[in-house]
Amino acid sequence: YVSSVWGTADPNFQMESLGNDLYKLAIGYPHEFYGCPETEQILQLAFVFRSANGSITGRDVGGADIFMDLFSSGLTVAFIEPSQNTPFQMPERSPIFYALGDSLDIMIGAATIETQIEQLKLHYGETELAVTTNDTLAYTYTFNDEGLHYFYAIAVDTAGLTDTTSLCVMVNPTITDAIPPNSFEPGIHYNGPTSVTLQLFAPYKEFVYVIGDFNDWMVDTTFLMNRYQPTTDSTLWWITLENISAGVEQAFQYLVDGDLRIADPYTDKVLDGWNDGWITNDIYPNLKDYPWNKTADPVSILQTVQQPYNWLYSAEYERVSQEKLVIYELLPRDFLADHDYETIIDTLDYLDRLGINAIELMPVNEFEGNSSWGYNPSFYFAPDKYYGPKNDLKTLIDECHNRGIAVIIDMVLNHSYGQSPLARLYWNSSLYRPAANNPWYNETSNFQNPDAQWGNDFNHESIHTEAFVKRVNDYWLTEYKVDGFRYDFTKGFSNTIYPPSSWGSNYDVSRISNLKRIADEIWETDSTAYFILEHLADNSEETELANYGMMLWGNMNYSYNEATMGWLGNSDFSWGYYGSRGWSEPNLVTYMESHDEERTMFKNLEYGNHSGAYDIRDLPTALQRMKLAGAFFFTYPGPKMIWQFGERGYDISIDDLCRLCEKPPRWEYMLDEDRLRLFKTWKALITLRKEHETFTSPETNVELWLNSSTGRKRIKLTHDSMNAIIVGNFGVNTTTIGPDFHHTGIWYEYFSGDSLNVQSTSDVLELAAGEFNIFTTVRIDPPEAGLLSINSELTSIPVTFQLYQNYPNPFNPETTIRFSIPTMEKIHLAVYDIQGRLVKTLVDENIPSGNHSVKWSGTNAKGHPVASGMYIYKLKTKDSVFLNKMMLLK
Repeated sequence: YVSSVWGTADPNFQMESLGNDLYKLAIGYPHEFYGCPETEQILQLAFVFRSANGSITGRDVGGADIFMDLFSSGLTVAFIEPSQNTPFQMPERSPIFYALGDSLDIMIGAATIETQIEQLKLHYGETELAVTTNDTLAYTYTFNDEGLHYFYAIAVDTAGLTDTTSLCVMVNPTITDAIPPNSFEPGIHYNGPTSVTLQLFAPYKEFVYVIGDFNDWMVDTTFLMNRYQPTTDSTLWWITLENISAGVEQAFQYLVDGDLRIADPYTDKVLDGWNDGWITNDIYPNLKDYPWNKTADPVSILQTVQQPYNWLYSAEYERVSQEKLVIYELLPRDFLADHDYETIIDTLDYLDRLGINAIELMPVNEFEGNSSWGYNPSFYFAPDKYYGPKNDLKTLIDECHNRGIAVIIDMVLNHSYGQSPLARLYWNSSLYRPAANNPWYNETSNFQNPDAQWGNDFNHESIHTEAFVKRVNDYWLTEYKVDGFRYDFTKGFSNTIYPPSSWGSNYDVSRISNLKRIADEIWETDSTAYFILEHLADNSEETELANYGMMLWGNMNYSYNEATMGWLGNSDFSWGYYGSRGWSEPNLVTYMESHDEERTMFKNLEYGNHSGAYDIRDLPTALQRMKLAGAFFFTYPGPKMIWQFGERGYDISIDDLCRLCEKPPRWEYMLDEDRLRLFKTWKALITLRKEHETFTSPETNVELWLNSSTGRKRIKLTHDSMNAIIVGNFGVNTTTIGPDFHHTGIWYEYFSGDSLNVQSTSDVLELAAGEFNIFTTVRIDPPEAGLLSINSELTSIPVTFQLYQNYPNPFNPETTIRFSIPTMEKIHLAVYDIQGRLVKTLVDENIPSGNHSVKWSGTNAKGHPVASGMYIYKLKTKDSVFLNKMMLLK
């Protein structure tokens, strides 16, 4: 009976501080507190102490729950020594373990209210071993037979009442030493439809049993694992199970040394009794039930005869080169209300329209709890069920590849949390940290800075950690066909000790060596896989790693955000270009925003600068600033990354409710014209980048003039295929800027399509606050008109007749048709049905030059609504006719 939701701050379970490190929770009447029926006897209370979000827990030895016995009033008998924790209905599921020849000292006791103890007896099976009239009895028993042994304590009082309790002891057989039949790799090995070999790497352990659905979670000598021990510090426990139900999911655990229950660290599916109940059937259909009352803690799943996933597109998919990447960082939990892979698949068209060519999924391997950023990992080979079944993840990856979109997964191998079986296998309960003999973890973090410590610190100098990391990488590259990894906090990949104030940024030889080894292993498996580091260390170290072929995160959030807010003293973002760092390879993944920073638009609206009527704190102006930033972000070479919904100006604070709390996806933003124009502007910039190598090629010569003390900024690009110049005003007042054109003659402005005849390379332009231009030496078809305007009216002056796409399309009940003319002209703009019949004339008069917009509300000339369907709108001038289609839906 579990009353609270893991990972939430439930006030009913918040303990009251009494001072001096003492805390109290008043439970009162247990049946009422836990919602347990009055007719059911409560034998034990189970506890786990945790922080509000569940990231820190206090448990029993080996990470188990803490149990406290409850007794009914009246006559009670109990085993005082040894005591036995029997929370799983049957004693065979949690016996006490001894070896042949061991002696067991037994002490039993009885207590009663209002009567006297008449007799206290100890039985072995049906044989009476001892009897007394006292309230305690001591006895020593020596084991001469292996297997299960049952002892019973029986008490009778003077009123004739009897109480009985039992003690179950397993006497282990002699362990068989043998070589595993196939592989020496730990994990689950399928031999056939009904046969599986399980292998657990666990040196220094005395014995291991397998328990699970196949033996009803009973401890049975048949399931004592064999031992392969070439050396004392490299023990592999293994067992081959036959007669497994073919194709049926079987839950199981390893029972280590009689008191630790762990799931297989290499399982591809985990059942978690604390969290699975909150995963709905539409997210994960027909999820197997957790084996309540039979075991505790996470359990692993095996399943023979699994049908291999049928990859449709991934075999033919070719990854885009690193310098051309435009990565979309995505947290499934907050990207969609349904937070499942299937719905993300349905939303891929949206990302495809934006133009990105890679998705970076925040951690999707099994993490603690359900609602999480994923940086508290526990199992590395099992996708977290909160996002759906594993084959849905494979379908997502396959569908991304069908659209030319790479999938990069965020991998957390700096640390893992206490639920991990690797941590629980060797755990120092008194100090609440990994034990000194843990093969994979350091006892404490090499960072003495508490802000740089998370979970349990992997020891990347250990050969066991090296082997584990390689298995993780190989698995995701081959089983899920991911295109690469973003590694979290790679500054932690050494054992170099860093002092309390340090973030470990100094050049670290051992860390470089470890990362190069991992990169080599990744590329040995997949030569074109991406390997991205969240490193943020000394430039000399990052240069070496970048030149080796790794990509590194380039956090430019602060400088870009200062620029978008109009505070210019620290707005020089030239460090976002790899060449500014002296790198020879374009391997800097620059970003204006990631999951870790305060949202740029939130700060624009809260803290934006202003001058007169120009105020960045106004939403349309703040969105315009994001277009300006995009022009100075997507246009210089090197891979780029955007955080989800940055393309819509997401403005919910990262600390809304709390930093890690769920955030609303706000898909309704796409109904806001100003936000939609930001989306389309970034789309146009990404398109420009993808279609013209000037903006991506390592051969492009880049000159940056990003003066941090004024609003004037310029990027000058020189390439054999095309030269380009980007100029912009990040200030809050009108200013002038010299574009420093490469040469005189005709240049073209991308967004307007205008041509500019440059008379002198020293010419200057006037730019309003927030205005920018992109000039190229080759004319490029301009994107949709009006994208750079703050309101719905067009601001740029066209040089030719143009009839633009209407918006919205399809529409109901109204749409806007936009057009432009270079000189005053009589025009005729009308709507026709699909048979060519006139529906309504919208304009029939002389119109001045410039940009114009006309609304149509789906009515005919008499004002009556027309039917749903396809319509044609036609713009006719003296010499020209232009046509476009639109769809009315009712």
